[in-house]
Amino acid sequence: MSDVKTWIQETVTSNPVVLFMKGTAQFPQCGFSGRAIQLLKSSGVENIVTINVLDDAEVRQGIKDYSNWPTVPQLYVKGEFIGGTDIMNEMFESGELQTLLKA
Repeated sequence: MSDVKTWIQETVTSNPVVLFMKGTAQFPQCGFSGRAIQLLKSSGVENIVTINVLDDAEVRQGIKDYSNWPTVPQLYVKGEFIGGTDIMNEMFESGELQTLLKA
């Protein structure tokens, strides 16, 4: 599991915007993941690294352990865990998400 944790840490710190989700940006596999992608695109993000947790059970569990957050999707911006779809939605409505992503 430490290999997965190392890989997750390298992924979130070496890419500005990372979304761990079910499915892909082009074909989300759940409504929450689809909404998260919509919010990011509506915020003007073009380079989103998406990780499909359905491809690897170790990554699926590993990201929950890494963030101590029980659900997916999970958004990371500049290495910092932001939250899931509900938090992203609240931040989008207040304008905070757009500001964070443009910084």
